[in-house]
Amino acid sequence: MTDLLRVLARKAELRARAGLRRELRPRSAGDTLIDLAGNDYLGLAVHPAVIDAAVQTLRGYGLGATGSRLVRGTTDLHERLEAALADWMGADFALVYSSGYLANLGAIRGLALPGTRIVIDEFAHASLLDGVRLSGMESRTYRHADAADADRILGECSRAGDGRLLLITESVFSVDGDLADLAELHRVARAHRAVLLVDDAHGLGVIGPRGAGGVVGAGIAGEPDVVVTATLSKALGGAGGVIAGASGLRQHLVDTGRTFIFDTALPPATAAGVAAALELARSADGGARRDILAARRSRLTGLFGAVTDGGVFPIPAESAEAALAWANACHERGVAVGCFRPPSTPDHISRLRLTLNAGVSEADFELALQTIQETR
Repeated sequence: MTDLLRVLARKAELRARAGLRRELRPRSAGDTLIDLAGNDYLGLAVHPAVIDAAVQTLRGYGLGATGSRLVRGTTDLHERLEAALADWMGADFALVYSSGYLANLGAIRGLALPGTRIVIDEFAHASLLDGVRLSGMESRTYRHADAADADRILGECSRAGDGRLLLITESVFSVDGDLADLAELHRVARAHRAVLLVDDAHGLGVIGPRGAGGVVGAGIAGEPDVVVTATLSKALGGAGGVIAGASGLRQHLVDTGRTFIFDTALPPATAAGVAAALELARSADGGARRDILAARRSRLTGLFGAVTDGGVFPIPAESAEAALAWANACHERGVAVGCFRPPSTPDHISRLRLTLNAGVSEADFELALQTIQETR
């Protein structure tokens, strides 16, 4: 064994002792676990219309896109999906990527021109933090969900003569499900002539009118100084990511965006399935599914006390080991729950993270709640 492998093995041993080891748990097509761990908020990943759209496209277009978006990877299905996303999200354009992670990297790299100073929420998702690091620009963090602190830091940057400013937040934060005050953050950003970048991954499909997300809900969609990213793998039940914003940004991303240019495009069947899911999400059926999520949020608040507005519900645990044991006990009794431990938790508090799923039956949801309480 090389010195490097010995060091890695030792680090893995230390993580295991601290309750921080990660394990893969493959599932099969016949999986019977009650799913409160995945991000299929509206239950659309298994909707017949979504599956039919993907299957029909597989037969016509084949398995993969076979190339990057600028070579042979762009199909008419990608362009239809982008048009539908732009309309839903209230943007001039939408550009689809193969993952939400790459969309975030691409958005930050595209917006952070030389001399840009970045100000980002301290609890922002890892993909946003990675994008900031990879941009090479100087950055500062503001206190979580604190628009006044963001205002203070942006003011300091302005007075220091920093040229371009970029303010970054999530709409619904991925660990605890709390909301950013997007209208106030936009006011702050505009006061300092900053661009506001919002990751709406956990908002799109779940909050806002017709599920159009937090940016639409805050009334700032379509503003020239607002850029939105999202994943297509959560409420829409598929895969991929999107950047949406004012028309002037699109060509810049197409011409210069490395995560767009050098990555194989989203498979056509996935684009078709996501488009079908989008139509359901913005329809009356999607509204009924969001009503189910709202009722279940209230039920969870009554039992565990936390208040959230999205599809994420946290239940703190005493330690990483306790959270892992709790999640494993739920799994053994047929309930899948998220187990979040450092470094996935920015506040270093381990917790169960429940993600609501409108596709789970009421009986199964109640059984899951009983299991979570009995194994605590």
